[in-house]
Amino acid sequence: MAESDRHLGSDRPPGSDRSPGSDRHPGSGPQAELLARHRAVTPSWLSLYYQSPIELVRGEGRHVWDAEGRRYLDFFGGILTTMTAHALPEVTKAVAEQAGRIIHTSTLYLSTPMVELAERIAELSGIPDAKVFFTTSGTEANDAALLLATTHRRSNQILALRNSYHGRSFSTIGITGNTAWSPTSLSPLQTLWVHGGVRHRGPFAALSDAEFIEACTADLEDILGQAEGTVAALIAEPIQGVGGFTQPPDGLLAAFKRVLDRHGILWITDEVQTGWGRTGEHFWGWQAHAAAGPPDLLTFAKGLGNGLSIGGVVGRAELMDGLGANSISTFGGSPVTTAGALANLDHLLAHDLQGNARRVGGHLISRLRTAAAGLPVVTDVRGRGLMIGVELTDGEAAARTLEEARDLGLLIGRGGRRGDALRIAPPLSLTEAEAGEGADLLVRALRRVSDSRPPTEE
Repeated sequence: MAESDRHLGSDRPPGSDRSPGSDRHPGSGPQAELLARHRAVTPSWLSLYYQSPIELVRGEGRHVWDAEGRRYLDFFGGILTTMTAHALPEVTKAVAEQAGRIIHTSTLYLSTPMVELAERIAELSGIPDAKVFFTTSGTEANDAALLLATTHRRSNQILALRNSYHGRSFSTIGITGNTAWSPTSLSPLQTLWVHGGVRHRGPFAALSDAEFIEACTADLEDILGQAEGTVAALIAEPIQGVGGFTQPPDGLLAAFKRVLDRHGILWITDEVQTGWGRTGEHFWGWQAHAAAGPPDLLTFAKGLGNGLSIGGVVGRAELMDGLGANSISTFGGSPVTTAGALANLDHLLAHDLQGNARRVGGHLISRLRTAAAGLPVVTDVRGRGLMIGVELTDGEAAARTLEEARDLGLLIGRGGRRGDALRIAPPLSLTEAEAGEGADLLVRALRRVSDSRPPTEE
């Protein structure tokens, strides 16, 4: 999800806004040589952050070091993936021990770590009679969920939220509502777009939360009234990740589910970024909308592996058993990745990192909201736990803030349909002292950008 050095610090594709100095060369030396080699052998759309892209070569706790030896406080965790800590000893040990026994077998053979991890996830999911299928990424997990839902319902019609992001594959691009991340209009699916993912912008922004939920639900009912035939499923991120950490009022997806249930339509919750306690208040994002019961299918990835390549889908056995043809996964459920993920999940639960995300994240959000009051470049601070979005006046301001933060020793992310939101998602073991340090660095970066911009004319 990182962006090209030609589109500095933006979670947006070619053609988006550019920041000052974006065409400057990174200088000379090993990093410049590596960048030239990177450009020569990888597609132009494979993106990099920063005017002078960096190579991260070491990590420990909540810090990382680049190839030139500079240390950074990591507030992005490899796109919300380093969930517990860099170089977590328990994960390192589990991976090394499993690799010393056997690295790969495939799903054609029994695997103790895969079964143990599936048992844990089925229990934690909140879905009754659950089964689990492992993949290697969130994109592939959402692909699998779409396959299961469309097969079960015998329909290729999918409901999706505007401003959403669900992956880079052909099918998941077709249900991605953030146009900055949708390079083609071709799709094997017919997607029906509904309101609800963005609370602060759009035709319903001025409504109260209750009125917003009512209006979005009426919009859903209206779309279903116009749909031809059967609709397979609604897929939704409880908090939109690439969309800039936007979220609906609590209870919206529950209101949606009551409508879906009347029509027999499935609910897929995309928990690739919101899962495993990152929001602090809940283990899964869907639990903020739990009044109508659990989802039918849940997709996960990223943080579970703490950097290991793992994803998956969990759902009711009736749905998970619904494929009539042969299917395997060569790398999904790998002994090494599932052993590491088990150790990571055990650490997360044993140390109540969800509770830490709630406490430390609340402290961090409060600090940033207080500071934002004196920063005209900031228009909104939102989020839950350690999933925080800071929306700025425009994409240029966000790109420059990303650069300034990096210069000060802080790594953050960027998102939003217009590239105008900063994404803050550090490992869930973040301490209060580190949260305070990161807040101070980010505020300094924002102040630099604010002070350098011409005053707004009245």
